Amino acid sequence: MTTPATLRIDFVSDVACPWCAVGLTSLQQALAKLDGEVQADIHLQPFELNPQMAAEGEDAAEHIMRKYGIDEARMDANRAAIRERAASLGFAYNVGPGSRIWNTFDAHRLLHWAELQDNARALALKQALLRANFSDGRNVSDREMLAGIAADVGLDADEARRVLDSGEYADEVRAQERYFQQAGIHSVPATIVNGTHLISGGQPPEVFVRALREIAGKAAP
Repeated sequence: MTTPATLRIDFVSDVACPWCAVGLTSLQQALAKLDGEVQADIHLQPFELNPQMAAEGEDAAEHIMRKYGIDEARMDANRAAIRERAASLGFAYNVGPGSRIWNTFDAHRLLHWAELQDNARALALKQALLRANFSDGRNVSDREMLAGIAADVGLDADEARRVLDSGEYADEVRAQERYFQQAGIHSVPATIVNGTHLISGGQPPEVFVRALREIAGKAAP
């Protein structure tokens, strides 16, 4: 039996990025198809689309139209495209009138802590945060809600609250953000394989399959 190729995958993303939800879901479906060929060592890396976002958040539609200089029709078309792609992957993108964009720094601190505990649970937490934001319209900057989501994926809620209230891992998250920005990552999602191969954007599963299979082939001894 052939030993699967082990690939380190750094998935750089933000909880406030809808294409990151698409990209992560696609990546995981691709890895399921590559079971037996590729063994993935996934590390979640932080990126903030809106690092200056106020604690109370902002109306998502107003923010997007102002930030990207687009009108409501273009914004609605973009949302429809995301909704269609997400639905094809089984992810519910329910953003619409009244949706808000939140500050995600605490979510990134929580993810950093989770990865120190258990990589698999950190990945489950990331998925749960993306669903909370884009499927359920929950406030992913609310610390009590974050602790509850952590508990839902099997992490210690009391320890999660302590980390969130203490400000712990703020320096580590900012350092990782700077590292990837200085490495040239200015948009997300960015999937970096073995530190050298970049797959940009929320690609379909078949694109990830082809790219990862090719990289694994080159990495084989």
